[in-house]
Amino acid sequence: MSNTAENKIYTYADYLAYPEGERIEIIEGHIYNMAAAPSRRHQGIITELASEIRNYIKSNKGDCKVYVAPFDVILKNDNEELTNSKNIIQPDISVICDKNKLTDKGCTGSPDMIIEVVSPFNPSSDYVRKLNLYEQFKVREYWIVSPTKETILVYMLDKNTNQYETPESFTFKDTIKVGIYNNLEIDFNSLDL
Repeated sequence: MSNTAENKIYTYADYLAYPEGERIEIIEGHIYNMAAAPSRRHQGIITELASEIRNYIKSNKGDCKVYVAPFDVILKNDNEELTNSKNIIQPDISVICDKNKLTDKGCTGSPDMIIEVVSPFNPSSDYVRKLNLYEQFKVREYWIVSPTKETILVYMLDKNTNQYETPESFTFKDTIKVGIYNNLEIDFNSLDL
């Protein structure tokens, strides 16, 4: 986390003014520097999963769109001005089914599904900080993929409580159902990882 101004709360307006080429995220008004280029395996997992989801959408003539990082997602409260948003993130994979949320700059509002591939440099970001953020902003499905442990945690938002149910745990040998779709399953064992 950047300590440039300890008590300052950063917003999307600050994000837009940040020097080009520096990759950051803002979560709850705090700036987090993003790690250098991820490992080849990290990128391979992202490519394989995004391809599986995109191919499913195309073959079923679906309306959802799949984007990989760097792709800005601006999470804002209902009555909040966009420039005042305190949560600007770049998920590894975002699936957005409401095209009204898409702009030239990225996505304004919660994606339907987010997949984060854990970086060894900052695992708590995905397991704690982003988990809480995605639950708060009602991301319907959130996957945490660990390349080192070869595990996947799948969180589904309970429609009644607006909280994540107890996560299901899988390994890279399992087939996992994508909850936002009726009949998409991803066989990790068949992916080129």
